[in-house]
Amino acid sequence: MIPRVLATILLLLAGRASMAQSAIGILAAENFYGDVAQQIAANNATVTSILSSPDQDPHLFEASPSVARLVSVANIAVCNGAGYDAWMVKLLAASHSPDRKVIVAADLLHRKAGDNPHFWYDPAMMPAYAKALATALSQRDQAHQQDYDHRLAAFLASLQPLNGKIGELRGKFAGTPVTATEPVFGYMAAALGLIMRNERLQLAVMNDVEPRASDVAAFETDLRKRTVKLLIYNSQATDAAAQRLVRIAQQSRVPVVGVTETMPAGQTYQSWILGELDALDKALSGERP
Repeated sequence: MIPRVLATILLLLAGRASMAQSAIGILAAENFYGDVAQQIAANNATVTSILSSPDQDPHLFEASPSVARLVSVANIAVCNGAGYDAWMVKLLAASHSPDRKVIVAADLLHRKAGDNPHFWYDPAMMPAYAKALATALSQRDQAHQQDYDHRLAAFLASLQPLNGKIGELRGKFAGTPVTATEPVFGYMAAALGLIMRNERLQLAVMNDVEPRASDVAAFETDLRKRTVKLLIYNSQATDAAAQRLVRIAQQSRVPVVGVTETMPAGQTYQSWILGELDALDKALSGERP
């Protein structure tokens, strides 16, 4: 644990130094927003992401003084909003800078607190965010506007295989009943046309509220009777209740697919989401992982 914390601190300090030296410093609360920022900005900016490890539970994150210092020197700050990363909103408010551009993902899709905040699984999110970021970069660095426009076009084109996969899976599995331990994958499930069951329990888990006993019983019955064809679980939140549901699914021969709230290391946003869609495709097709 100590080496991981130390590595995080060193990474944040390095990001602070880089942003201080770079013409444009972009700070993203979550690494998938940081990855897309890097694809659009390339070498014209320094991008630092705060939440960057799939081993982290984003809901348990507490901002440190080093994170606050990163916020204070950022030229462009990106957060998810809708209560998901309230710590970032507080840091931005405490470090007011009239010259800093803040992009809130929730605002781009006209979402608010109380909505499912896992917007990056909504296929509409990243195109909207990439366009907003390219605009912010061009406004700050007009000399490279053409570069940002070209990279934006390339990024949008790179989403075509992902959108194609979504269309393919919707054609194959629309109407299939599934369930999940949390609503992390909810927007993507809806885009695929899947019928999501047990949503009230998922919302209770997301909001850290004790679910109703009747909802737990209904969830377990869906698994044991194989009413649902797939269990989607948040592999970053390994509490006892979620693990129990995973075990029941496995014992009942209901396929299980894990998804994460943080992009794994060594991947891009595109490869990460496409990999999860491939895993879902295999699971619903009856293939062994």
